Amino acid sequence: MTNKYIYFVANWKMFGDLKTLKTLSKVINFTKKIKKKKFKIIYCPPATLISQLVKILKKTLIEVGAQNCHESENYGAYTGQVNSMMLKGVGAKYVILGHSENRKLGENDKIVNLKINAAIKSGLKVIFCIGETFNEKRKKVTKRILARQISSGLDKIKNKKNILIAYEPVWAIGSGLFPKVSELFETVDYIKSKVKGAKVLYGGSVNPKNIETLKDINNLDGFLIGGASQVSNNFIDIIKKTYN
Repeated sequence: MTNKYIYFVANWKMFGDLKTLKTLSKVINFTKKIKKKKFKIIYCPPATLISQLVKILKKTLIEVGAQNCHESENYGAYTGQVNSMMLKGVGAKYVILGHSENRKLGENDKIVNLKINAAIKSGLKVIFCIGETFNEKRKKVTKRILARQISSGLDKIKNKKNILIAYEPVWAIGSGLFPKVSELFETVDYIKSKVKGAKVLYGGSVNPKNIETLKDINNLDGFLIGGASQVSNNFIDIIKKTYN
């Protein structure tokens, strides 16, 4: 993996305020010291911080994304909602869609598909999350679930070059657990067979300890990192260890 171009996506979830953004100076300084840029860092903070973060990172190679968006392509009577056009307007370049935490709140494959279509039309790049539950894994239907999510989520999307697929087994998110190396390699290969040319990231309790194992899965193209990305030292450690 060390010779590949790797994505490191920081999903801050419901975390952070203006004071928190000051801690990113460590990550900014770290990226300036790296001569060969073999990676892409993308921060996805809460919507309340996107505009300010874009300003802070303006003269860096770090990009900014959002954690979700509404499926409507236009303004409308959707109290509390933000669409992809609005995110693009404040400087976001990516958006995470289909995350299991949002699926649990009622998002289904059809809604995820509408959101992806809207985001692509607005000029955003999409980090499309898919993954099975523990019960689905136990029943050995992981591939069937992933195939359905991919087929439905990417329906009517002809050009997929601006879509990154994040494989996040639901049972691994925030649990400290992650798949066996052989299982993860096989699953990533399966995803790539379904979406030709796709870049596939792994998410689910990625941290400075298990990155030593995960980095050797050479068909992965990067990582979607939750809690560990909220602490700059841990995030930097993950990046460093990926290349060591």
